[in-house]
Amino acid sequence: MKGEQQVEAALKSYEDVDSWKTVIFLYNAALKEVGTKLEILNDEFQHVHQYNPIEHIKTRIKTPESIVKKLKRYGYETSIENMVRYVNDIAGVRLICSFTSDIYRLAEMIGNQSDLKVLSIKDYIRYPKESGYKSYHMLVSVPIFLSDSVVDTKVEIQIRTIAMDFWASLEHKIYYKFEGNAPDYISRDLRECAKMVSELDEKMLSLNEAIQECIVHDANREFMDDVLDHVVGTRTEQKRFHLSEN
Repeated sequence: MKGEQQVEAALKSYEDVDSWKTVIFLYNAALKEVGTKLEILNDEFQHVHQYNPIEHIKTRIKTPESIVKKLKRYGYETSIENMVRYVNDIAGVRLICSFTSDIYRLAEMIGNQSDLKVLSIKDYIRYPKESGYKSYHMLVSVPIFLSDSVVDTKVEIQIRTIAMDFWASLEHKIYYKFEGNAPDYISRDLRECAKMVSELDEKMLSLNEAIQECIVHDANREFMDDVLDHVVGTRTEQKRFHLSEN
């Protein structure tokens, strides 16, 4: 049974409860499931690598107004069934990372979760939108275990850097301010800012890689010093040895 059919079956089993509240209950449950998984992955990464790839996590449920607007834009009538079937980002999770390398590392970790099904991927980092928008989108399905059934519920996961998120937040405000019809000069300046954001991300990533190389180099040098001290002794011990020989 597909996720949409499972949701419809859940709605029928809660006939005495408002349908909208039932659907939102399912999406909220899905956000909790995914949020917990991501926190565990982040904690595991810290435990193993002493590093957190996730700076912070944002979750949200799309407002009824936004859902209705999206259905109208897609050409569908406003109904609970159409909402569940055609609006994929009702439940959304946004992961904010420091570096672009973290994005693909996290995407791989999420994809390896056995009880999460990846339904689709949109890589707007390698293939940015015309506006300059960059982000990595994963549409996943997570099983929600109820008292008498299991309902696969969709969650959209967006993964982006701090810089990408800053740009996207501004672009989002402008989009709604002008209802998608911003003046040409504003759209042009936004695209220029998107290029700056990309350059900043690349520079910060290369800087971080250089720092990591320095750390490894220093660690290796300390290791070799320890080995030499163990094999031939410290400089003080070597001096004593030479003095005793003389």
